[in-house]
Amino acid sequence: MTPFKLTDELLDQIQLLIEAGKDSDLQESMQEYHYADIAEITNELDTEQATYLIKLLDSEKTSDVLTELDEDVREAILNQLTPKEIAEEIAELDSDDAADILGELPADQVQGVISNIEDKEHVKDIVELLRYDEDSAGGLMAKELVKVNENWTVLTCVKEMREQAKNVTRVHSIYVVDDEEILKGRLSLKDLLTTSTRTDIKDVYIPKVDYVRVNEKPEEVAKIMSKYDLEAIPVVDEIGRLVGRITIDDIVDVIREEADKDYQMAAGISQDVEADDSIWELTRARLPWLILGLIGGLGAAAIMGGFEEMITKHAVLFYFSPLIAAMAGNVGVQSSAIVVQGLANDDLKGSISDRLWKEMLLALFNGLILAVILLLFTWFWKGSFETALAISISLVVVIIVAGLVGTFTPLFLDRRGIDPAIATGPFITTSNDIFGILIYFTIARWILGI
Repeated sequence: MTPFKLTDELLDQIQLLIEAGKDSDLQESMQEYHYADIAEITNELDTEQATYLIKLLDSEKTSDVLTELDEDVREAILNQLTPKEIAEEIAELDSDDAADILGELPADQVQGVISNIEDKEHVKDIVELLRYDEDSAGGLMAKELVKVNENWTVLTCVKEMREQAKNVTRVHSIYVVDDEEILKGRLSLKDLLTTSTRTDIKDVYIPKVDYVRVNEKPEEVAKIMSKYDLEAIPVVDEIGRLVGRITIDDIVDVIREEADKDYQMAAGISQDVEADDSIWELTRARLPWLILGLIGGLGAAAIMGGFEEMITKHAVLFYFSPLIAAMAGNVGVQSSAIVVQGLANDDLKGSISDRLWKEMLLALFNGLILAVILLLFTWFWKGSFETALAISISLVVVIIVAGLVGTFTPLFLDRRGIDPAIATGPFITTSNDIFGILIYFTIARWILGI
């Protein structure tokens, strides 16, 4: 299969068909595209053209297109649709996707849409999902699943599964519950096919089943599903009743969003933005960290000002101050990145003291190697062993301190419930720059006797 690629020629062709009102040609051309490809096309159209396309195509396809659109594009399109038209789209979606879209609409508009959905069971499921915090397993799950009662026979089970499967896009697992809807286990399709039709389900189901509770954080759900290679995981309420399931496609979205957020935070962007956002939104996201960097630079300049006399006598110290600051920042970011990654993957073992001790030894080893190279270079260049020694010793200490700060900071933030990814950005770089400059000139003054 050749990957879809949106070209200017294709986009121009679609826009011409829309402007000319050639509906049959447009519908025919869209038949060959996956809904994700149509969403990519729609994202590039203006609001009027995008709305025209959504209204023209069958809701069975455009409902999925809506879930793939950029949020601002989807919002603009939904504002052009009537509650009845939105209801037609919502009716074709699984409950989790339907709840996500309805959650973006104003409350009065939600009521109008819900009143136009004919399937009342679907409405009930959507309304239930809307009650959950979107940043929870409950807000992530779908109500569509296949479940059987432990007291049913295999024959009854098969009949019920056929009926339930009509509303499920893909059957990942068969869950077993008791008369109170408490999750008891899961049912193997192989066991179901090879067991007598008169056998009770409670005699063949597998009692061991991984699950999450409705208030679990999406990140924790992602860790569990990743660890056990699950395509889907059941969700239970506070008393263990089966209320839904989360599928791998939803978790991929969570992982991608979390990765995007951490990447932006590491780059010094304080909120979720995209390249196409307005200048004002991009400024609000970037400016706070740039101000922090400015303050850090002013702090470093002030520290250097306190050593003006020493710098005057030993100008070579000034030449190496950018190197010291850069090494401090780089080592700090390296250390914090490893810790943040370990926290995210839940594979960071041992106590904080053990982690700090290991980081100190690693920093010492790396620092000594770099210091020897710097010592030889500076001694050969300037001919002063004492000055070269002062700079080299400063480098070792700066690297050790930067490594400890880069390790401790994300661990401390994580213990306080703050996203540790903040420690991989300008925060850690700026703080280590300041520490590095202060340590550098303090040690140099001590060794050079100024």
